[in-house]
Amino acid sequence: MLLKSKFKLATAIGIVLSMLSLLVHLFLANYSAGGITKYSMHMDDVLPFGPRPRPRRLWGPLVPLDHLHPFVKPSKSYAVPSKHNGFIYAKIYGGFEKIQSSICDLVAVARLLNATLVIPEIQATTRTKGISSKFKSFSYLYDEDHFIHSLSSDVVIVHGLPKDLREARKKIKFPTVSPRNSATPEYYIKEVLPRLVKSKVLGIIVNGGNCLQSILPASLEEFQQLRCRVAFHALRLRPQIRALGSQVVGRLRASGRPYVAYHPGLLRDTLAFHGCAELFQDIHTELIQYRRNQMIKRGTVKEQLTVDSVSRKMAGLCPLMPEEAGLLLQALGYPPTTIIFLAGSETFGGQRMLIPLRAMFANLVDRTSLCSQRELFDLVGSEDPLTSDLPQPPPPKSEKQLIEEWKRAGPRPRPLPPPPARPFYAHEKEGWYGWIGENDTEPEASLIEFRRQAHRLLWDALDYFVSVEADAFFPGFHNDGSGWPDYSSLVMGHRLYQTPSGITYRPDRKIIAALFEEVNDHRYHPPRNWTIAAREHLNRSASVEGIVSSAMLSKPVSFLAHPLPECSCRTPKSPAVQPVKDSNGRSLFGGEVECPDWMARSLAMASARNSEPQNEDYEDELREDGSSQDTQESNTSDSNKSSEQDEEMDPDD
Repeated sequence: MLLKSKFKLATAIGIVLSMLSLLVHLFLANYSAGGITKYSMHMDDVLPFGPRPRPRRLWGPLVPLDHLHPFVKPSKSYAVPSKHNGFIYAKIYGGFEKIQSSICDLVAVARLLNATLVIPEIQATTRTKGISSKFKSFSYLYDEDHFIHSLSSDVVIVHGLPKDLREARKKIKFPTVSPRNSATPEYYIKEVLPRLVKSKVLGIIVNGGNCLQSILPASLEEFQQLRCRVAFHALRLRPQIRALGSQVVGRLRASGRPYVAYHPGLLRDTLAFHGCAELFQDIHTELIQYRRNQMIKRGTVKEQLTVDSVSRKMAGLCPLMPEEAGLLLQALGYPPTTIIFLAGSETFGGQRMLIPLRAMFANLVDRTSLCSQRELFDLVGSEDPLTSDLPQPPPPKSEKQLIEEWKRAGPRPRPLPPPPARPFYAHEKEGWYGWIGENDTEPEASLIEFRRQAHRLLWDALDYFVSVEADAFFPGFHNDGSGWPDYSSLVMGHRLYQTPSGITYRPDRKIIAALFEEVNDHRYHPPRNWTIAAREHLNRSASVEGIVSSAMLSKPVSFLAHPLPECSCRTPKSPAVQPVKDSNGRSLFGGEVECPDWMARSLAMASARNSEPQNEDYEDELREDGSSQDTQESNTSDSNKSSEQDEEMDPDD
């Protein structure tokens, strides 16, 4: 009897202790979850940072480009404008990349015409678009006072026209011009300047993002440096955007790891222009074809509506899919724990397109996962409430109205009422795709859609800041051949100016498409010779060879995509570089001036202070992370084997 009592007592004590342990675990789990759900990022298996150097081939700096430095100081012969020919005001249409490029061109045009420039109006951020009342059009994105002050030695810039001229403008008394894409300086001198001198006020409407040709004559080299001063110094994002951008960069590097910025370039207009509709399915194909048909009617596209999207992709005219970008990053040797920042306000196809990339790199994040809703709301500012563009249910009827309808309903017995219509859900009607299921024509944009477009400019500006500061940048689409500036090219040009030795990949999509065609049936288990070929191409694209080949296509379209050699200098002790020129004899690389002595001394001191050891042999580090398939399979001696042997070793064959 005593034995049974002891057994019952032990059992009861065990049950009580188990309950206490369970309660403690639940309390700890609830307590710890409250502080980490705000910024969701996978931090498992994070590489240590500090005494262990990071691999140079993945994160830089590139030694051949380490001697280039930004230099846009005007020469002594650059006189301050004295003659005043009148005022120029401008209206700019388009996305962030077109706005950025257009403002730089407008400042150069104002200097060319010796005119006073009124702060340009960004049409997507005017008060009529429903933005916060505390912002004007230009100040929605940029620091207006800094813009005026930093260019005071180059161009006279004012906040607005004088009161009498402002009233005359409202009555449409001044002429306006809409220059064609990449207009020449002669056009402005011969056609625009006489009208400006006569009327004293002239309006310029910019649609395509390039109102001045990219490559100017050698006599106007100072205007190229002026463009760089505008784009990289005067056009400073407003303080709230820069502050939040700095916080995002700090959160990305909080674990001590560098990060890659990736811009997919999957935009509806881009896909429609190049005829890439068949690469998508169902509703997305219809949306792309509808936009392409609109472009054909406007004369923007001069081809047929239906084209072979596969052949376009093989020609390098379509963006890389996120899945392909992930496979290329794997081929380069980036481990699965690499932090990837997704840039851009629009990814056509939505989150479904990012599923393969997220499966390869779990630390794929964007501004929404790194910023709280309050931070994003503060960036937008307080806005007046707008009526939703979603279908609203009919207002409820009073009891008196129901009785009157019942009396007017006719003889009895009455037939049963029809079943209620299927309700419309928010996800079916939100955005530009909600109409496709019911209508054949896209409805006019509502006020709330205009507001969303203005918000997308803010997100693009924020992501632009984070992408420029990234340790590496990978574009999904650049040098598209459309003749318009694109987002990725502007980021790449800014990085080439600010940190030329940083890792910026410039993949040739035609070569990449051919590589993927070889392993179309086994992309996730390619032979080792394919991985080596992809890695060699991408490493070349980040080097001088890639800069030169990319400049052949990008510089004739947008000077800001390749601001070399006009906006850079080379340190005096740098190794000799053979200048590279295009077919017209214009320098693309190697023609930079020598940095001044004072600048060279300060750079040498900064380099000695910040120097840290770099790891040239990164193969061992990749093996530890298990990220590189080919380094796990064999040692370096296997790299000399033939492609036939590689294919025999491939498990998929």
